[in-house]
Amino acid sequence: MDDSGCTRRLLVIDSAAPDPMRDSGSMRLAHVLSLLHAAGWRIDFIAADGFVRPDDVKRLARMGAHCQTGSPAEWLARRGDTVDAVMLNRLPVASQFIDATRRHAPKAMVVFDTVDLHYVREERAAALTDNPRLRRHAMRSRRKELGIIARCDTTLVVSQEEMTVLANELPKARIELLSNIHDVHGRLQGFVPRRDLLFIGGFGHPPNADAVRWFAESILPLLRTEEPAMILHVVGDIDKASRNALKHDGLQIHGRVHDLEPLMRSCRVSIAPLRFGAGVKGKINLAMSYGIPVVATTVAAEGMHLESGTSAMIADEPRAFAQAVLELYRNEALWLRISDAAIENVRDHFSVEHARMALQRIFPTQTPTHRPAA
Repeated sequence: MDDSGCTRRLLVIDSAAPDPMRDSGSMRLAHVLSLLHAAGWRIDFIAADGFVRPDDVKRLARMGAHCQTGSPAEWLARRGDTVDAVMLNRLPVASQFIDATRRHAPKAMVVFDTVDLHYVREERAAALTDNPRLRRHAMRSRRKELGIIARCDTTLVVSQEEMTVLANELPKARIELLSNIHDVHGRLQGFVPRRDLLFIGGFGHPPNADAVRWFAESILPLLRTEEPAMILHVVGDIDKASRNALKHDGLQIHGRVHDLEPLMRSCRVSIAPLRFGAGVKGKINLAMSYGIPVVATTVAAEGMHLESGTSAMIADEPRAFAQAVLELYRNEALWLRISDAAIENVRDHFSVEHARMALQRIFPTQTPTHRPAA
């Protein structure tokens, strides 16, 4: 990569090396790295898990980032005074390295990228399951997450809803919106040749695992009564135990798929039956970027700028969700109208150009002086 035009230095620490095929957070980070490098930042990246393959190094180089190995804390102790900014991605990483960052990079602007507000997601999971243990865990996450936000110069969130939450919790904190980032691919094929349903999301993220189980048990049987040949295609990293537990008629698990285009070309409707979660849902963005209409729950649609019946179909109860799927599945005029609106939604709110403008504001030419650490 060419760093000759780079005048500022950024250290990025995330839990693992980003792989855009693995999760939407990685896809977003890949775009962020590329855009910041193009804007004049020399970028160093460290994976907190310490696991970096040669393919990861090559992929990061294509994004404009130098992959560093070893402990982030040790790297900061050696070179922290050379960086102009540090970006800590996700709550576990930020909680582990905020002290070392403040100690060893005293001149740096410290940015906390939440990816989603962990405590909000955990509070919703606790409410859904009425689980006291999860509720206590969510309370601990809340204290930890808000404490880190108070110590950072800037915190990034992915939705206006999360900005509102933090404005009420920490009115003096600087909160910036940087949502998901997607290329606009456009519709690969029309309505008639398509069939079946698509779900995108790995089971390492608890809302995804719950969503597929709920859909398979409560909604898919209703759909197959009406459309016996309908198949739900599930794409993403899924552990063996979950695969064995999801042996339902009409459900096909693909696992991780390195080329999504065949499914994006052939599936008629994408589903996002999430019952809890936070942030903005990359599975919805991705399907919409290909013009595939989405049926989502209210939680899944949060922060997505969606209107039911116009840019997506939104339903929360099993029968209502099934009916929304069938309407899209059978009505070509409705399908085309929502497909067009979906593509425009991504272009208007989640495009690379939209992110470029946000990053120019978040990472200015002159790095501002940070507030004293709390």
